[in-house]
Amino acid sequence: MIRLEHFERSDFNQLIEWIPDESMLITWSGSLFKFPLTTESLEWYIKNTNDLQHSDAFIYKAVDDETGEVVGHISLGNISRKNRSGRITRVLVSHSVRGKGICQSMVKAVLKIGFEDLQLHRISLGVYRTNPSAITCYEKCGFHTEGISRDTLLYQGRFYSIVEMSMLEDEYRHFTAGNYDIN
Repeated sequence: MIRLEHFERSDFNQLIEWIPDESMLITWSGSLFKFPLTTESLEWYIKNTNDLQHSDAFIYKAVDDETGEVVGHISLGNISRKNRSGRITRVLVSHSVRGKGICQSMVKAVLKIGFEDLQLHRISLGVYRTNPSAITCYEKCGFHTEGISRDTLLYQGRFYSIVEMSMLEDEYRHFTAGNYDIN
């Protein structure tokens, strides 16, 4: 199992190492950052985050409970307290532990924070259509596909589309109660 801890300056170098090329950076963050990822850009990224009462973004590292090793990164941002909504962004699992259910654990942990701690009604995410393993992970966590935002990113002469997905608080409650048929 994993636990989520706040992503801090001491985690910058590891995240930078996990993103060795522009393609990985685009997959992780879209066009939010320029390659190479730097400590300066990560300083901007974490500014004014992780305050449950006031922040509109929560940035986490995922820590393996058994080994203490940092195995992933995930954020819950675009928090609208008025609309009780948020968006999962920048999900990354260390290459060394992919395929072991870490992503599902991370997503479920951040959903718990969003729906239980922050009392959100809706949590959404966007994932590139070219990332079928991530889409499958999100479906296994209970997300529903809402549609496709076509050709939203131009990278190396090719357009990429985003699959938009979401979960509502009632669906989360049904899912966590063991009712996996949440259509």
